[in-house]
Amino acid sequence: MKSDGEKSTSSDRMVEINSLFDPNLRKHIKNKRCVAVIPVGSIEQHGAHLPISTDTDIVTEVAKRVAIKNKFLLVPTISLGVSYEHAPFFNLSIRNSTLSAILQDLCKSLTDNGIKDMFVINGHHGNQKAVKDFEKRMKKMGKNRIRIFSVSYWHFIKDEFDHAGFVETSLMLAISKNVKMNRAKKGLITEGMSKKEITRLGSMASKSFPKVTKNGVWGDPTKATKEDGRALLNEITKNISKMCQTYLTGRKL
Repeated sequence: MKSDGEKSTSSDRMVEINSLFDPNLRKHIKNKRCVAVIPVGSIEQHGAHLPISTDTDIVTEVAKRVAIKNKFLLVPTISLGVSYEHAPFFNLSIRNSTLSAILQDLCKSLTDNGIKDMFVINGHHGNQKAVKDFEKRMKKMGKNRIRIFSVSYWHFIKDEFDHAGFVETSLMLAISKNVKMNRAKKGLITEGMSKKEITRLGSMASKSFPKVTKNGVWGDPTKATKEDGRALLNEITKNISKMCQTYLTGRKL
């Protein structure tokens, strides 16, 4: 989470569950009401210029920043998602029911370990049904013992979201060196279209993304910059953090 040569603070080290030690973690959970952040991504095509790990890379970075800012515990990212709509372009997919079951088991395990508050941060559009279904089931089973809230990070920016377009490409430029801008090409451009037409295309894309976009890109990545990506990350982190605190405290910030 820190660049080379930059020292980590104790609060940073407390964030990632992966890096903690059992006695310390159990003591920490016992002494305070902990909040867990669960990032959910996907493995799928993102045009010719972004890696197939894009959704997972972005949501992992977003979740880390939210966890650090709020001193939450960060759960390892669920990297596989529901991406069948990208076929015949490359995707590694699991079913809605599988992802929902994984999330349900994970949250049950967190509850058994004494963590009652959880935020799921979703990084892929195709995961939304599974996340919503799991959240409903867990709240029904929890009987007010646990609090679960799920969000998709792109709902916390002003820019219109895309797929391998300006937004995702800018975010990746800010967090990864694995971006090939010389390969970036415009995809489906919705500027000037009616909301009805965009909705219709979105519905079609949920069944066959390549059929709608041709090259697997929704938007224009060619003008994306690292600076834009950093600004977007700050905007996302700030807005999700506000939502988290409002949900936990019941007070709008």
